[in-house]
Amino acid sequence: MTGLLGALSSEHAERLRALGREVSFPAGVRIFEEGYRADRFWIIRTGSVTLDQRVPGRSAQAVETIGHGELLGWSWLFRPYIWHLGAETGSPVRALEFDAAEVRRMCEDDHELGYALALAVGEIISHRLQRSRTRLLDAYGPHGYSDRL
Repeated sequence: MTGLLGALSSEHAERLRALGREVSFPAGVRIFEEGYRADRFWIIRTGSVTLDQRVPGRSAQAVETIGHGELLGWSWLFRPYIWHLGAETGSPVRALEFDAAEVRRMCEDDHELGYALALAVGEIISHRLQRSRTRLLDAYGPHGYSDRL
């Protein structure tokens, strides 16, 4: 198993999975907007979602497309629980949806699970921020700048 659930022990993955509920979104739907309250997250089962970031004076810039097994949304885990990116479906999506407050309570009750989840989400954030930086440098920086990093 890949993605967030694959990064957790089988026991922790099962406990988290048990809190999820199946949802679906048609293609072209905005799932969340940058700057709004982050009160849930998803693990993508099928389909794709494009993450985007507002760029002053320009339209939102796509920073990454995610799919099967991947975490959609991490802002729910860290105060002030506000989305740092926006998200739009690129195709029909089926996902497991999680209530953020419920998952945070579970993490508070089981610190080992909370620590494992925080580490897994932190690794995802690190990779996404690096890819976002690279894409923005490719789009708006001097030609070839990101290749030198």
